[in-house]
Amino acid sequence: MAMHSDQLTVDVGTVRRLVDKQFPRWRALPIRRVRAAGTVNAIFRLGEDLAARFPLRPQEEHRVRHWLQAEAAAMQEFADVSVVPAPRPVAVGDPGDGYPLPWSIQTWLPGNDATVEDPSASTGFAQDLATLIARLRSADTRGRTFRGAGRGGHLRDHDEWMETCFRESAGLLDVTRLRAMWAELRILPEVDAEVMCHGDLIPPNMLVRGGRLAGVLDSGGFAAADPALDLIGAWHLLDDNPRGVLREVLRCGDVQWQRGMAWAFEQAMGLVWYYAQSNPIMSTFGRRTLQRLTHAW
Repeated sequence: MAMHSDQLTVDVGTVRRLVDKQFPRWRALPIRRVRAAGTVNAIFRLGEDLAARFPLRPQEEHRVRHWLQAEAAAMQEFADVSVVPAPRPVAVGDPGDGYPLPWSIQTWLPGNDATVEDPSASTGFAQDLATLIARLRSADTRGRTFRGAGRGGHLRDHDEWMETCFRESAGLLDVTRLRAMWAELRILPEVDAEVMCHGDLIPPNMLVRGGRLAGVLDSGGFAAADPALDLIGAWHLLDDNPRGVLREVLRCGDVQWQRGMAWAFEQAMGLVWYYAQSNPIMSTFGRRTLQRLTHAW
């Protein structure tokens, strides 16, 4: 089942033809599709060390190309500062053979993500995650500020989206309670200077090995934002005790901690209803995050 009403289709045969024509040095490498919980790209293994990523939703070609170039720069910057391995950009491909958009190739990281190997009870993982967030926060913003789109800026800018989520979640969630919670979260003050953030520390993007953080995926959104943004990982990934360890390591004040709750809340509300049928893994972890948030609020 498609996750998006306008979702593009790409299969192994198409990827084979694109790779062979545009990157003949990789003609001998096998190609296989990766079945994962991600929602933005179709991903294919290219040999053992590379991954080809194809955007799933149609957009103007020049916008996709611009994003892929910006994504590559952000991925490289993230990989240079991260305390754990992260993919690095390799190449950008052109449209062709029935696929209408530019696409990208990056290095492949082996391992299970946190939807497969759950680290929620691991204090070691919490410490690793806190160390990662602290390292990202220490990176030089080079004068950059929040770019004005998506999560990481002003909470109230998300009111219209949240209203959509509340309406679509009727019958799935306790919308009355969640509306009341958002009414308080959305007015939290902005108290911290912007820092560099991964921006999407969710289970499909975190690699786990033996209960410890082994790698971070989807770092192309690495940018300046509200430092509370990366605290979404505390709610998406951790149970109560490990979450407390992370907060203690990072020395989060009350407002910053609550703003982290707000960003996790905004993201989780969209996951539950939007992916209820098409991507149950995403919907389920969104519901689990909301349960953690409402329990703590």
